Amino acid sequence: MRKCVFAGTFDPFTVGHADTVQKCLRLFDEVIVALAENRNKNCMFSLAERAEMINVLYKEEQRVRLVEWSGVVVDLLRREHTPFYVRGVRNTVDLEYENANFYASRDLDKEMVTIYIPAEREHVHVSSTLVKNCISFGKPYETYLPPEVYAYLQKRG
Repeated sequence: MRKCVFAGTFDPFTVGHADTVQKCLRLFDEVIVALAENRNKNCMFSLAERAEMINVLYKEEQRVRLVEWSGVVVDLLRREHTPFYVRGVRNTVDLEYENANFYASRDLDKEMVTIYIPAEREHVHVSSTLVKNCISFGKPYETYLPPEVYAYLQKRG
């Protein structure tokens, strides 16, 4: 079975994240969405809320599996028995950041294979930070989220 890991804080899970997962499903038999607990970030949504958003979105997709994770990505890849680590990139800033992380991780595990998936043009400006800012300032954000995630947030209040 070919599987990959797609990790992030997903605070919240955007249309860009969902697009990356859909592309992964075209390449892999299983996509492991690794929900990261990052101590360096102040998340708007709790780990449980972020997990629920992703579970609601992929409840019908048996090939997507959610795991919670904290630590070094190479340890997660070993635990999941896959060398394939997927990163979505929107622009050159993302690419530089991801490349720096790639080389640091590669020093820890030479078998790691990182796959960069570029964002679609209509998603280049979409980020979790944009969504959180829209929420904070009472601005519309529906188009930046998968409908299931948006509905979840509307129910949350």
